[in-house]
Amino acid sequence: MTSNKPYLIRALYEWILDNNMTPHLLVNAESENVQVPAQYIHEGRIVLNINPSAIHQLQMGNDAIEFSARFGGVAHTIYVPPTA
Repeated sequence: MTSNKPYLIRALYEWILDNNMTPHLLVNAESENVQVPAQYIHEGRIVLNINPSAIHQLQMGNDAIEFSARFGGVAHTIYVPPTA
């Protein structure tokens, strides 16, 4: 059986946007395969604003959440497995 986590993340993301709120992800930056800018990690975690106006090329698949975002004016590719 597949994990329900990616489905729940997508559903909550849509619900948050539908209610005119800003969606964020709290990510365990020490999890395997996580790709986030290291200088923004605090105590092993990072909070990411995933509002459509803050990111580009969002892909929410079953294996990962991927997008491009700017941190301090520098573009980064973000990769977050749903287990992180």
